[in-house]
Amino acid sequence: MAKKEFTFRGKPLDELQRMSMSELAELLPSAARRKIKRGLTEQEKILLNNLKTSKKTVKTHCRTMIVLPEMVSKTIKVYNGKSFEDVMIQPEMIGHYFGEFVMTRKKVSHSAPGIGATKSSANVSVK
Repeated sequence: MAKKEFTFRGKPLDELQRMSMSELAELLPSAARRKIKRGLTEQEKILLNNLKTSKKTVKTHCRTMIVLPEMVSKTIKVYNGKSFEDVMIQPEMIGHYFGEFVMTRKKVSHSAPGIGATKSSANVSVK
């Protein structure tokens, strides 16, 4: 069975990469479209420039940056509030925000109840 080619709103990846920002904005969801029409921030412009020029991974704090077709197959380190997490950009991520792929909170996993949590825990030894 042949591998299905990626398309975003009916457009293949190579066609998306050739589009201008305004043409691409028309295909994106409304919030992303408004963000591009209003213009990217200075930090986001610097990030785009670094991605074009740099061969290695780029670090960023811009969690609100939209994944664009020109970023596909690059690795970006996105800040989660404590450390930089690697994000390998894939075609399916186009139109989403960086922050969606890097969680800021850890998963909570509870073990046994602590001392004083219940009446029965008074009988549990502290050691």
